[in-house]
Amino acid sequence: MGLPRWAEDLISQYESGATSQFLCYGNANDRLLLPLAGKSELGTLGDFLIKVLMPRFDVVLAYDLGNGLRVEKGIEVFGQWPRIKGSDIPVLPKAPREAVEALTQYFRYCANLATLGSARLQVGCIIRGADLVVPASMGSSSYETSALASQIRDWAADTGHSLVSFLITDNLTDLHPLIVNNPRAAQVKVPLPSAEDLTKALTLMAPAYPLALGAFAKDLAQPAGLLAGATLSSCEALLKTREHLGEALTNDDLVAVKKSLVEKDCNGLIEFIDSKRTLDDLHGQEKLKAWLRQDVALWRAGDVQALPMGYLICGPVGTGKTFMVECLAGEAGVPVVKIKNFRDKWVGSTEGNLEKIFRLIHALGRAFVFIDEADQALGKRESGANDSGIGGRIYGMMAEEMSNPKNRGAIIWILASSRPDLIEVDLKRPGRVDVKIPIFPTTTPEESFRLIRALAKRRGLELADADFAALQPLMPIMVTPGAAEALAVKAYRLVRTAKLSAAEALKECLTGYQNPVPKATMEFQIGLAVDEATDLDFVPASLRSLGKRSLDAVVPHN
Repeated sequence: MGLPRWAEDLISQYESGATSQFLCYGNANDRLLLPLAGKSELGTLGDFLIKVLMPRFDVVLAYDLGNGLRVEKGIEVFGQWPRIKGSDIPVLPKAPREAVEALTQYFRYCANLATLGSARLQVGCIIRGADLVVPASMGSSSYETSALASQIRDWAADTGHSLVSFLITDNLTDLHPLIVNNPRAAQVKVPLPSAEDLTKALTLMAPAYPLALGAFAKDLAQPAGLLAGATLSSCEALLKTREHLGEALTNDDLVAVKKSLVEKDCNGLIEFIDSKRTLDDLHGQEKLKAWLRQDVALWRAGDVQALPMGYLICGPVGTGKTFMVECLAGEAGVPVVKIKNFRDKWVGSTEGNLEKIFRLIHALGRAFVFIDEADQALGKRESGANDSGIGGRIYGMMAEEMSNPKNRGAIIWILASSRPDLIEVDLKRPGRVDVKIPIFPTTTPEESFRLIRALAKRRGLELADADFAALQPLMPIMVTPGAAEALAVKAYRLVRTAKLSAAEALKECLTGYQNPVPKATMEFQIGLAVDEATDLDFVPASLRSLGKRSLDAVVPHN
């Protein structure tokens, strides 16, 4: 029937008798392709469970906070339960405690029937929005919530009859730990649709959206590949909108559409960095650029064993760490996902946000994952007393994800920080971060001039080689791209307002110039970057002595 891998694993665990309770999480509220015997259709995860996995079950019950307890299948069989038998219109409970107690009583009734040999009913139960019924954050009702969680957990231990229960939630971290940590329950991750899944879904939807998909009628795999990472629901909504407007999707707008859809699905937790730049746009750093180009070539060739799991870009503030990421992404031709502020004030929400981010980056196939200010974002092994342990849990989740060997060649982590000493040593060790890239300010007046000239040229200001002689006495060193950008902007302003030449305007800007970063701070951050560098060739000879240890005098240890 072409079942997805997660469904095949679920069936194996149930039919083998290993477990009868499944915690379905991840992309649990998306539309899914239902591979039915007659023809495929789209539906919810609940529809998938009922129509695809439990078509022969005698009774299927469902519960959620909004609709209460209801019978999805087998009303006649369920009606034989003495508790409701004889009722014209049985009133089923809506409140969580009464509903869970009623379900528990019915399951015991079915177990008794099986024990007595009267009947052996196959019963299924689906709890939608399980994190709202038995949340991880218990608050003032901790006793009642724990009692509900205990009852639901015990369903997995009742093997006296054919019972299967499904608890649906977005994130496992939102669900009560009594249930999540139950060894008798299986955790089933429902992934975001792959390109192959989207191709099948688009093929199914194509007759309903002839205008929207008209340009891809003969090759639906093309838009599917470009939309990988978006939910099926958001893709369907896009097609409905375009069909209503009479607008066809084109190659040119698919990338922008995907960016918009994914960012919307992730509720602002991530953003895509769309880069047109390449490493040619990176000033200087020739040895570093040669190394990165080798990595890109290996990635394109599929030689993933030689690729790093991650990069750490470090250097003083303003040295262009984000710019380097954009250049690397443009060179490789893969999306860059920038993780934004995923921390939340609610207990468990931060971990849930991280789960959602991880699901997305896995669905993208190949991607750079960029974390700026990594010293603040990645958490600490030992959490402070004021963060309720969030920092430690973030650290644990990040450490596990960054060292997952399955990610090599698919996901490359890029951390950026001007204070790499504040990042936990374990998070920047080989196997998580294999290459540490230092970025430095200029070290000679000639380097400063070339950097400022390149940024001034973008604004139409032309500085000739001959201008350097007059500017050399004023030309500072330790100039970062950020500081050079500010000088170029100021020079452009003088050219437009004071009618000076480009060289005269720059000379005016350099007269009395002070580096915006104090010298002590600059040298301290340079020293940190020197000490972190993976390869001594990345460090200019004039800066090596600023490290906390003299890299030129390192003695090999046996």
